Amino acid sequence: MVDFAADRIPQIFIRELPKLSDKSHSSDLYKSVFLVIDFQGIDKDESLRCHVIDKVRDSCQKWGFFSEKDSNDDRKSELEAFDDSKTGVKGLVDSGAAKVPRIFIHEQNKLEHKSGSGNCQNFTIPIIDFQDIDRDASARCEIIDKVRKACEKWGFFQVVNHGIPLNILEEIINAVRKFHELDADVKKEFYSRDETRSMIYNTNFYFYQAPAANWRDFLYCVMAPRPPNPEELPAVCRSVMMDYSKEVMKFGLTVFELMSEALGLNSSHLKDLGCAERLYLIGHYYPACPEPELTLGLSKHTDSGFLTVVLQDQMGGLQVLHEDDWVDVEPVSGSLILNVGDMTQLISNDKFKSVYHRVLAKNNGPRISVACFFRTHLEEGNDSRLYGPIEQLLSQISPPIYRETTAKDYVKYIDSKGLDGTSGLQHLKLSK
Repeated sequence: MVDFAADRIPQIFIRELPKLSDKSHSSDLYKSVFLVIDFQGIDKDESLRCHVIDKVRDSCQKWGFFSEKDSNDDRKSELEAFDDSKTGVKGLVDSGAAKVPRIFIHEQNKLEHKSGSGNCQNFTIPIIDFQDIDRDASARCEIIDKVRKACEKWGFFQVVNHGIPLNILEEIINAVRKFHELDADVKKEFYSRDETRSMIYNTNFYFYQAPAANWRDFLYCVMAPRPPNPEELPAVCRSVMMDYSKEVMKFGLTVFELMSEALGLNSSHLKDLGCAERLYLIGHYYPACPEPELTLGLSKHTDSGFLTVVLQDQMGGLQVLHEDDWVDVEPVSGSLILNVGDMTQLISNDKFKSVYHRVLAKNNGPRISVACFFRTHLEEGNDSRLYGPIEQLLSQISPPIYRETTAKDYVKYIDSKGLDGTSGLQHLKLSK
């Protein structure tokens, strides 16, 4: 019939609808809506669960039907809309946002934000002075001992008198700030989620995998072993990014020597394993947040590489989890913050610890930090070198805890799971 281009419905298909008794019933009919119920949060909020149960009961009694709202579709649409804007979190703030959008709300953070036993004020991460490290043998031995204790007990420490000129520290902080405060149309040229590129501007790694987005933007660049063409870098921070990275590479070699000796190994051991070969830099920008208690600047995580070197401004906000308390890493002018990465915990067979840390959102800002990671980039060739617990550190009473992996495979695993608040090392643990 349709193929014959019928333009009327034959009589045999016509069915008369029941006549309505009056106009008011007609109005009610068109007001009736098939009930859609949102199940989001029913396992986290008891009062919300009770509310949803009431809706399900009413629907079953009155309709016999109901539809579950797919909140994941809503979330995905919100993520895509934010991503497509290419203006980042700073774009939200510049637009006058007075509320934190739903995609940034950390439900767990509402519970954890004030967690801790109250002992955190009694804790301070170690501060180690590298003065005279190459001129005084006894001072070097003392520094090595302090590094060992810090890596074993904290996984974090701050270094003063590290040898990097203070003017370069100031310049890199200012350059990162200037980049993030460029006109939005200028920054959009660098916006990408293609992590195989040597340099990108973005907001949030693992944006679509993570339970909630973080309140920050970043500039990301692979600096070693093959530095980028300077012309690929934003002009506003080009020169100082190159200079600062060279300084951090030299400083990193010194730290890996100290860590090797702290493990009782030859000073070049970690360098010879390739721990200091690769470096990438992230320039973080954490805008002021209208509702800092609802979100985080950076979620709870451990770092996947061998070593991280962080330069922060004087705003504060970085916290380290120590003995089940979140401890503030107070800014020390001119210092660098160092933390052990997962790969170092693996090769040291748990002698050195890669610990959880996070960054709080704050109602003032912006906060600026520059993090340099000694780790493998996702697409850096086919490095098949296997990393496992160092043989010299093993014994009958200290058997291997982890299986071997390539650094690249470990990075791929971390990228696949995103910032879910768990350490990727659990994935590599040998069964006892």
